[in-house]
Amino acid sequence: MRSEKVVHLSSIAGPQVTSMAMCEEHGPYEATSHQVLSHTFRSPCPGCKAAQVAKNQAEDIKRQRVDLAYKLGDSLIPKRFKDKTFDSYAANCEGQQKAKARCERYAAEFEANLASGRCLILVGNPGTGKTHLGVSIAQAVMANSAHTAAYRTLGGILQAIRATFDGSSGQTEGSILDALIRPSLLVLDEVGASKEAPSDFELSRLFSIINGRYERMLPTIVISNLGAKELPAAMGERSADRLREGGGIVLPFDWSSHRGREGM
Repeated sequence: MRSEKVVHLSSIAGPQVTSMAMCEEHGPYEATSHQVLSHTFRSPCPGCKAAQVAKNQAEDIKRQRVDLAYKLGDSLIPKRFKDKTFDSYAANCEGQQKAKARCERYAAEFEANLASGRCLILVGNPGTGKTHLGVSIAQAVMANSAHTAAYRTLGGILQAIRATFDGSSGQTEGSILDALIRPSLLVLDEVGASKEAPSDFELSRLFSIINGRYERMLPTIVISNLGAKELPAAMGERSADRLREGGGIVLPFDWSSHRGREGM
């Protein structure tokens, strides 16, 4: 049997040489070059290399978010709430100012909250800005990191799941639940919105979402017009327990409604 000789690149490459090179965009830089046979290879401009890495990372983040939005059946943040940011939130009373500051802190410390799976529960009077601040956190997380965040109402989720039962929606219950469990942050609104006692169907699907995220240590923001003491009965004790673990934060919105006013 004939043996083949393996030639290593190091054995045919010339010595490495350091010299100054010029990049049209970033100016002069120190380059290293070496010659292999008749070809000279020179290191690229560090600025150009960093810009390409950043571009590739941004494109990868965009692909991840587009893919997740497709699986959720809509954009990660519905069009109606695209302008809901911390800057557009009008904090006109002390309660609003404290709530905004606490939500801004949650967003700023999201890496630590993600590491611990720390959830946030916004409860209290309707029209007090809970949805605005919940969405603002999601927007800030996506603007300042590579993480994904999504906003959904519990009613919309249950409706989407019911639509899979006759096979006409093009989705399965499993795919819907998986898409809700995957985001780094999920903002779940209108929990306990029904005046009637929650059905077993509602409680079981809600637990599947909360528990699925709990097992992955992914934080969830739950928004409800109920009080903190009423919420466990509306969402189930098991789900409430999952939210409390990891240092879950309950933020009450106990001032009067400002619905319809600018910034709310």
